[in-house]
Amino acid sequence: MIGSRDPVRAEEAVARASEAVPDGSFSGAENAEATRGAPIVILSVPFRNQSETLKNIRDALTSGQLLIDATVPLAAAVSGKATRMLGIWQGSAAQASLEVVPEGVKVVSALHTVSAASLADLNHELAQDVLVCGDSREDKRRAARLIELIDGLRCVDCGRLEMARIAESLTALMISINAKHKTHAGIRITGLPDDSWE
Repeated sequence: MIGSRDPVRAEEAVARASEAVPDGSFSGAENAEATRGAPIVILSVPFRNQSETLKNIRDALTSGQLLIDATVPLAAAVSGKATRMLGIWQGSAAQASLEVVPEGVKVVSALHTVSAASLADLNHELAQDVLVCGDSREDKRRAARLIELIDGLRCVDCGRLEMARIAESLTALMISINAKHKTHAGIRITGLPDDSWE
């Protein structure tokens, strides 16, 4: 289910997804409708839209849902450089989300270092790690089980949600690296045991 502020734009995204993955099953709706009843919601919007989007879906969120927040407070949100970060008094965009969602909705931070261009290119081999931060190990496992359905992505437990401020800042670093080398590089953590989620 793909959500958008504009249902027409959601349907346009569905058409693009259906063309890219003909065997997939896609539907689109306004954000609150797309969110209602979904066990896992991925918030993937620019920082300038995070607060408004959360307020618009807040009444559709219910206890037990998991919100995976991929928001990054890049300075580009205020006409600054995409390689600079904005300071957030909560510590991170994910922690700001936690303050807005209803009680019982879990928040996990993830997907900050995987470029959108890499994800959109279905022929591009990923072989990257996704840094996952959250206050509940089970919530992070739920997020990892979904994210790891994407071939080539491995989730790494990076600790409590407060660590999201560091994971989010790596986006600015990856933008700088990718611009300098004209690539879509990602992050890979070495030395982890095969059963790091056990």
